[in-house]
Amino acid sequence: MRPLFKFHGGVHPPTNKSQSNQTPIVQAALPSKLVIPLYQHVGNRATPTVEIGQRVLKGQLIGMPEGNLSSAVHAPTSGTVTAIDMQQVAHPSGMDDLCITMIPDGLDEWIKREGMDYRTTSPADLRFALRMAGVVGLGGATFPSDQKLKPGKRKIQTLVINGAECEPYITCDDLLMRERALEIIRGAEIMRFMLDAETVLIGIEDNKPEAIAAMQAAAATSQDKMEVIAVPTLYPGGGAKQLIRVLTGIEVAAGVRSTDLGVQCFNVGTAYGVHLAITHGEPMISRIVTITGNVGKAQNFEVLFGTPAAELVAQANPLADTSGYLMGGPMMGFRLPSEQVGIIKASNCVIVMSDALFPPSPPAMPCIRCTRCAEVCPSELQPQELYWFAKSKNFEKARDYHLFDCIECGACSYVCPSHIPLVQYYRYAKGEIWEQDSNKKASDAARDRHEFRELRIEREKQEKAEKLAAKEKAALEAKEKAALEAKEKQALQPAVAPVKPNADPEDTIQMKIQTAIDHAKQQAAAIKPKNTEQLTPEQQAEIAEIEARRAHIRELARSSVEEHTKE
Repeated sequence: MRPLFKFHGGVHPPTNKSQSNQTPIVQAALPSKLVIPLYQHVGNRATPTVEIGQRVLKGQLIGMPEGNLSSAVHAPTSGTVTAIDMQQVAHPSGMDDLCITMIPDGLDEWIKREGMDYRTTSPADLRFALRMAGVVGLGGATFPSDQKLKPGKRKIQTLVINGAECEPYITCDDLLMRERALEIIRGAEIMRFMLDAETVLIGIEDNKPEAIAAMQAAAATSQDKMEVIAVPTLYPGGGAKQLIRVLTGIEVAAGVRSTDLGVQCFNVGTAYGVHLAITHGEPMISRIVTITGNVGKAQNFEVLFGTPAAELVAQANPLADTSGYLMGGPMMGFRLPSEQVGIIKASNCVIVMSDALFPPSPPAMPCIRCTRCAEVCPSELQPQELYWFAKSKNFEKARDYHLFDCIECGACSYVCPSHIPLVQYYRYAKGEIWEQDSNKKASDAARDRHEFRELRIEREKQEKAEKLAAKEKAALEAKEKAALEAKEKQALQPAVAPVKPNADPEDTIQMKIQTAIDHAKQQAAAIKPKNTEQLTPEQQAEIAEIEARRAHIRELARSSVEEHTKE
């Protein structure tokens, strides 16, 4: 028998699970409309791939993943797209987000579906199939499963399947394990193959004996090594870090990922979605949702994403004194901003509220420093210190006291005798720190852009000055070269004696002739005869003859000048 370990803290709130776990899962009725948010996962919002007025089929892609961290969104049934606009969504902020509104046609007509054999498919292709099937974590975090199934720095030794479901009122995972245990095991086999994990541990709280028996029977049919383990019922034992600690003894410290320690954790609903996507080619278009609280018939429904909360709750017969809807459990859930918001991938439970079930909280009293909050904190924090820092807006001190290790389980608020809404202060402080970090990041980016602009302007000025200097240097060199060429050219031209004013024309002509003769002599003297060495007698005779003719010509020229002078 595998030894179990303990995590720090924890509480035992009333489970309130028996109201909804006594009847089988029921297929929810087709709603009058579907309001499908394109942001139902961690990461970037999906991009619409359909147009208003377009008819779509069940399972058709209507939102394309955007960026590395994103997931696809699909049509939950066949029908017509009537709007693509901003609408209120199921989120604590109550803000609007981009949604696609569909009117079902009642035909529920599927697209063509094709599964694949995971044993003959590469893990990369399987991850792409999960990305395009819109498979995300259904334990509440909605992190894209294809990203969690990527190989990390360290080999995954243990795959943990989370069936603890520790939050009060919620029983969707319990019923899923009871009725569809074999499909969950098949999904776990696919994930074990993709991670190449050696061991698969399935943790289920011991207050779910029927689910434990069903999962043990299904695990016995698997060829992979799987172990179904009953863990003590203790909130928040269903947290990923807490369940890993209980099953393996591994302490996932602050700032450390479980994958760095060789462990990866998935919810049972996620394993079921992986099986449908890979084996049957069915994208994630629905999930099991617990409807409980102030209703006449609490039970679990299989609900299409985008179903308005009011239409879903109506099928469980809400009572007259209903005061609102709570999505999730009473410890970590939040009040829906409207009854018309659509069910999303993170919607595991809708609790119908009343003043009798959820009376108004008493006024908060001053902290008495009883340290009960520290005793039950599963993250081993000092909640009272974080409360004081958050209240005084000393956010950097809160960060130093590991505010972001808080999983917002609400155990501290649950035991606080002063009824201080501690988790609200932590959420407020986290939001303020995120805002400051975002502003600082934007400011740093703006400063970087300004500095880059200044550097660019300075570089352009320097380049312009260098180009101008190079141009001036080239012009100066060209000018000097031209002057040198002119000087050389002038040196080669014949020297002309200056003409005196009122000079005799005959003297002028004689001076010109003499100048020409002198220039010819200079040119002849400057010319060095070539090939004058080792001449044959014939060549020497020929040269002598040429020289004699030249001498005769010069003599004739001189006689002509003398005769002209005498005349």
